[in-house]
Amino acid sequence: MEFNIAEHWPFLLVGYAIGSIAFGIVLTRITGAGDLRSIGSGNIGATNVLRTGRKGLAAATLLLDLLKGAAAVWIAQFIADSYGIGNALDAGLMAALGAFLGHLYPLWLKFNGGKGVATYAGIALALCWPVGLLFAALWIGTLALARISSLAGILASLSAPIAAFYLGGPKIALILALCTLFIIWRHRENIARLISGNEPKVGSA
Repeated sequence: MEFNIAEHWPFLLVGYAIGSIAFGIVLTRITGAGDLRSIGSGNIGATNVLRTGRKGLAAATLLLDLLKGAAAVWIAQFIADSYGIGNALDAGLMAALGAFLGHLYPLWLKFNGGKGVATYAGIALALCWPVGLLFAALWIGTLALARISSLAGILASLSAPIAAFYLGGPKIALILALCTLFIIWRHRENIARLISGNEPKVGSA
């Protein structure tokens, strides 16, 4: 499994720039819903946007965070194909990792970003759409049954690298596995609350 990082590292920066766009903060500010970082958990993702009481904003944040992950991959692949820079798969993989890290650790928010589940879904869909659909199905299904956002995201992210290994190849599985480790790390407090039975459900205060 060859992965030429030296040739494709600029796509990491491209992905990072796209992924660090904090749509949750942008949408809540332009609609007068307040500073998202001072609401609820302070997280910049859709689950916290929902705590503003604006379901439409939460849905838009979710969709845009997903799309920025996918867009980073597609743009990198287009550039690689159009200008003959390395190969499209490796370019997309580097951009995917960059977009994910950009969402989690955006420079202009002092590296205090979101937890990455929606962006993970977007990069999975763009890298290997069957894996992305499996991720989405497990994410939505768990959320519908348990109504616990963190549990849904963790379970979906655990499934994605395994599915990618069989459906998309080891390179995609490797990048998704790395993203899964970040997902678990960013959800460490949620995991502690899940174990103690104190993790809030979607729609609760």
